[in-house]
Amino acid sequence: MAHLLGGDALHLDFGTGVVLDSVSVGLDDGDRVGVVGENGAGKSSLLKLLAGALEPHGGRVTRTRGLTIGMVDQASPRPRDATVASAIIGDAAVHEWASDPRIRDIMRGLVPDLPANTPLSALSGGQLQRVILARTLVRSVDVLFLDEPTNHLDLDGVAWLADHVRRRWPAGSGALVVVTHDRWFLDEVSNVTWEVRDGAVERYEGGYAAYILQRVERARVSSATERRRQNLLRKELAWLRRGAPARTSKPKFRIDAANELIADVPPVRNQAALVRLAAARQGKEVVSLLECSVSYGTGEDTREVLRDVTWRIGPGERTGILGENGAGKSTLLNLITGALEPTSGRVRRGINTRVATLTQHAESLADRPDATLHAMVKGLSTIALADGSVLRPDDLLERLGFTAAQRLTPVGRLSGGQRRRLQFLLVMLSEPNVLVLDEPTNDLDTDMLAAMEDLLDEWPGSLVVVSHDRYLLERITDQQYAVVGGAFRHLPGGVDEYIALSRDRRSSGGGGIGTFGVADSAADPSGGGGGATRRAEDKESAAIERRLVKIGTLKASLHEQMAAHDQADYCGLEGLGLRLNALGDEESRLERRWLEIADARGA
Repeated sequence: MAHLLGGDALHLDFGTGVVLDSVSVGLDDGDRVGVVGENGAGKSSLLKLLAGALEPHGGRVTRTRGLTIGMVDQASPRPRDATVASAIIGDAAVHEWASDPRIRDIMRGLVPDLPANTPLSALSGGQLQRVILARTLVRSVDVLFLDEPTNHLDLDGVAWLADHVRRRWPAGSGALVVVTHDRWFLDEVSNVTWEVRDGAVERYEGGYAAYILQRVERARVSSATERRRQNLLRKELAWLRRGAPARTSKPKFRIDAANELIADVPPVRNQAALVRLAAARQGKEVVSLLECSVSYGTGEDTREVLRDVTWRIGPGERTGILGENGAGKSTLLNLITGALEPTSGRVRRGINTRVATLTQHAESLADRPDATLHAMVKGLSTIALADGSVLRPDDLLERLGFTAAQRLTPVGRLSGGQRRRLQFLLVMLSEPNVLVLDEPTNDLDTDMLAAMEDLLDEWPGSLVVVSHDRYLLERITDQQYAVVGGAFRHLPGGVDEYIALSRDRRSSGGGGIGTFGVADSAADPSGGGGGATRRAEDKESAAIERRLVKIGTLKASLHEQMAAHDQADYCGLEGLGLRLNALGDEESRLERRWLEIADARGA
């Protein structure tokens, strides 16, 4: 295994405190490194030092002769005097790059929606970042440095990028170093994890799941590790081991050791207790969308975004919403919150329903830049959790990582991650019983994401989440839906089903002239969409069968809970009954769809 580059005794200090202190790291052929750490710990600075974009204040970086490096960070040059095509592939003629399957794949994966001749000056910030990422990936390099590459990608794009970097180099060659808060992506692509903390870099073998296991083991050995951090990590490890099978089959993930560590850790959520308390607080009806359609524009310019959407949000339900950018997810959220009225249909809300939204922007903090954290939360109420405990505002500040000194810091001087945490805290303290989270992972590091998830596990209310962070969606929601072509569709197979459907839609559809997202005829040897349709039906049928088995288990559990429940607690029984009815409705709908697929195959 050849050595590619290394950093020896790297020191970095910008005058506000040591960022990196005598750090020594190395990259060999075959390394796929995920970099984690708190916001401001020095992750991006470490990447720039190794890539040669930043000079260390002490120590040195050595590279093998002839080594080629590619880097994408959040400050990459953004040319404006070029088109999408020229920015990505330079002056090469269309027939030159179109004959290269690797370049075609990159175009389809990252810029399928952008016509080749679009001026860069007409692109949004997110679209331009995808162009910059594509421009770097089309080059053949030995080492690739990526800083938050998933920020402007949807779920399908993140899955594509993970697959691309896995296939980019032959086994045992090339090297990848990636900084990202997307824990699913880290687990998919990395075989080594570097944690940047307190000016040092600690190495862990394996991806994110293995990193969590090793942190728990080290925490047990070290008596100085805080008890709360240990409990959070063990709880997250329990979810990793009990969750998707793909996460529990990593070669270096020691299953026996993990099982021993989580033997006494309960499931991350007590679903029965959450539903019972939510039903008592929210009542029978929470929010119901009844045959809602939303259109924008008038006359010939009318565009229908949502069509005949019927969705009843029940007490304590936790739902993830998937869909491409512009599909209508924000419109759906606005119907729930009341910020938008449907063009047709109606929205009903229960008399006890109180909706709060964590938006992508911190508007609520903009008008009080000189206020301290302590002043922002002073006088606010407490939060009641499902286990009966109550959290005061100061408890929440501590739980979300704010030190005593930071509580006296003016809001205007907080970092992006700190402002995001404060925004989440203020939303929780507004006492909602329906919480809408719109891309909640922005600016948060992995430890703070775990703390936020832990709090939501105990929060008794209905949760609706829109996020491109697959790990978060699978971690905090129990069911997923997608907005596709104006329709609202349940996904029994979860995120995997959505990605499969999205890929099948792309492979069976065609892009316009001059658009990079043109379907590859090799996707279906027959030249038509029949093969793709059959594969989609096979996947949907298998997903339905898995969901039906799970529904049967859930119904049996609910029957047992109702039998053991206090028969005088009518609210609690009603909540369980509503959930049982919802499962029955879902079961009937899935059975009908399964029969439709079976009939179509036999036709």
